[in-house]
Amino acid sequence: MNAFTRRDGRLWVEDVSLDELAERHGTPLFVYSATALTDNYDALDRALGDAPHTLCYSIKTNMNLAVVRTLVARGAGIDITSGGELFRALRAGASPEKIVYSGVGKRDDEIDQALAAGIKMFNVESRAELRRIDAVAGARGVRAPVAFRVNPDVDPKTHPYISTGLRTSKFGIPWGEAGEAYAEAKALQHVDAVGIDCHIGSQLTEVQPFVDALNRVRHLLLELRDAGHAIRTIDVGGGLGVTYDDETPPSFEQYASGVLESVGGLGCDLVFEPGRSFTANAGVMLTRVLYEKRNDEKRFVIVDGGMNDLIRPALYQAYQRIEPVGPARGDARAADVVGPVCESGDFLAKDRPFPPVETGDLLAVHSAGAYGFSMSSNYNGRVRAAEVLVKGDRAALVREREGYEDLVRGESIPEEITG
Repeated sequence: MNAFTRRDGRLWVEDVSLDELAERHGTPLFVYSATALTDNYDALDRALGDAPHTLCYSIKTNMNLAVVRTLVARGAGIDITSGGELFRALRAGASPEKIVYSGVGKRDDEIDQALAAGIKMFNVESRAELRRIDAVAGARGVRAPVAFRVNPDVDPKTHPYISTGLRTSKFGIPWGEAGEAYAEAKALQHVDAVGIDCHIGSQLTEVQPFVDALNRVRHLLLELRDAGHAIRTIDVGGGLGVTYDDETPPSFEQYASGVLESVGGLGCDLVFEPGRSFTANAGVMLTRVLYEKRNDEKRFVIVDGGMNDLIRPALYQAYQRIEPVGPARGDARAADVVGPVCESGDFLAKDRPFPPVETGDLLAVHSAGAYGFSMSSNYNGRVRAAEVLVKGDRAALVREREGYEDLVRGESIPEEITG
């Protein structure tokens, strides 16, 4: 669904005015639609039909407890990459048996926390990591369920920073090493190799890379079963793209059809790790215009939200649509929409056609529900934004705006050292 629509020329989220939310909670402000979140979950779940599957929401995209709880209440599991994300998942009510643990740098204490919780599976990124998991599980006296993340060397045709399935990536084990890795796992005393994991990247706008990678996974699974490995889970990863500008990503139905054609019917539970496709277009960031500035022929619209609040444009040169919450004041002219952070890379848009604005005008930065607040920071001594969740005509503050005391929480000044 499109949760953000206009009424009498002004932008609303579901049945709540964005003007009202900004007035009540200040800016920058992240606003999420609960209905859009659940609609996206239901669409993918429905597209997969009767195929055995578990939708493990990739919590790194948006880890607000209320957002996570909204999806967990719908039946979602969680894909985590750290002990902190495990803590958040459990705090939001996720079932441990629906949690998968991905990522290349799991510490021993994080592995132990996940074993204590009784998670569904570890996605193992290297044979060195496999041995660490075996050792930690042995110390606890349990067997750890694992899947190797195999690297199919398939080009996902996306930004290099979010391409993870190429042979040059830090993620996964080389395809040719898979047989030896599973043989080693079978020989160890405290791991059970129950699955195969494959994740080739993020913001994919074509089905074919998924199909190419999973066709290779299908052949690998059959080879492993012939070798005596009891593989019962295939983690197909995530990465389905969304529309930021003029992209035309596959629908959930097209995506599900491609996956099922490749790895359906193998008697496996199919684990999916959707993140961006659930949350990106379910959220906006609201920011207010401070003033306009001109340098020779260059026009700048300076706003109170910066790269510390939303880093995707600076980090990935990502496009995110920006529009006034109210009616446009005139014809659009080229402008950079920039924030107050002391970096030349602090921008939300570059050379973008943008209408005239005045001090105090409220702007909405779209597609901010994924990798917005979750990647924000306190750089330049800036407090992090508040977050609001909306359902119908109800709105709840689900994260308070930080204060200055939060900036120094946990710090100290030892007089015997500092003088």
